[in-house]
Amino acid sequence: MSGDLGEVEISMAATDRIKAILAEEPVSSAFRIGVEGGGCSGFKYAFSVVARPDDSDHFLEKDGARLVVDDTSLPFLLGAKIDFVDDLMGQSFRIENPNAASSCGCGVSFSV
Repeated sequence: MSGDLGEVEISMAATDRIKAILAEEPVSSAFRIGVEGGGCSGFKYAFSVVARPDDSDHFLEKDGARLVVDDTSLPFLLGAKIDFVDDLMGQSFRIENPNAASSCGCGVSFSV
């Protein structure tokens, strides 16, 4: 893997949720956060589990939670704070992104 995600923060709630997700997966697995074109504001976040990170992925490991971001998504996520929220609206990962100029009402997509 290419480098670390020192400029990306992950909350303890997000760390715990990622660990729970990865507990059911092979040891080499990682939780991927990416940015794709789409959504009502132009870009949207994508979350997935990958069996093995790519050599070019940037990584963050915190208390056993292994997070990876691809080269293309990294510039959109630098300085972001990743959290996991469980409230009346449901459970979801939430990203506070200083690179986003605006976001849609539901918080799923953003523009730069």
